[in-house]
Amino acid sequence: MRRPLPPLTALRAFEMTARERSVRRAAEALNVTPSAVSHQLRSLENALGVTLLHHVNRQLVLTEAGQLLLPGLQDGFARIEAALATLHARGRTGTLTVSMLSTFAVQWFIPRLPRFQKRHPEVEVHISTGMRYVDLLREGIDAAIRYGDGRWPGLRSDRLMGETMLPVCSPALLQDGAPLARPTDLARHTLLQSEARPDDWRHWFAGAGAPDLQPAHSMVFETTAFALEAALTGAGVAIAAREVVAEALALGRLVAPFGAIYLRPGAYWLVCAEARATEPKIAALREWLLSEVAVDS
Repeated sequence: MRRPLPPLTALRAFEMTARERSVRRAAEALNVTPSAVSHQLRSLENALGVTLLHHVNRQLVLTEAGQLLLPGLQDGFARIEAALATLHARGRTGTLTVSMLSTFAVQWFIPRLPRFQKRHPEVEVHISTGMRYVDLLREGIDAAIRYGDGRWPGLRSDRLMGETMLPVCSPALLQDGAPLARPTDLARHTLLQSEARPDDWRHWFAGAGAPDLQPAHSMVFETTAFALEAALTGAGVAIAAREVVAEALALGRLVAPFGAIYLRPGAYWLVCAEARATEPKIAALREWLLSEVAVDS
């Protein structure tokens, strides 16, 4: 005989509290009062006959029972949200919302987008950019291109490409500026970098055999996309992933005075909710992205 399930509201209160590690933040996320969340937690523990959460040094932590329960609940709620998102998406199958970093969008995705639109004119692509990982289910995002190790619970991940870092600049700077025949020549140039990735130049210098090199000047931008825009104007030399700026290099808008030396850990991945992986518009995006990557490699 099947044991009756505890109320869904109590299970949701526990899952949210465990995620936030705070009754107050869980209440804010669920749009209820903290006392309501506390009541749901007590009722769930009474129904199950176990303690799920307790305080250690004023920190809310999971008990062993809580650690056993949480993964299954997270997976279950993710599946429910994915099913609802799929149902909602049936009325807007022609719109495909994709989240990605602005640099990837500007340098890699958008220049190639006309080829996707030619292949799939029935799909209207919406691009969302930002530095954080979006919650695909809660924020109405169909898919995302992320950088990392490919392991995100509840999501399908398809590897697109790695990152091989190299210095790039405008052809005009290479022609009219100080020489750039060897890595040590960078000491006479302005180096451009992103504040989100402050170590790229340091790693590249170490790989190039010039770990102590100090540039004449440097400029720091919020994103790599801005640093590359500055490089296009001749403001200095930026460091970027060869794979991301491949189109700009092929068109001659940027040039690479030296070979690629620094291989960053991690890769770019296309991710989507497991339950939505076979939707036609997401499958079309995956097929197209993998074909584009295959051409570049």
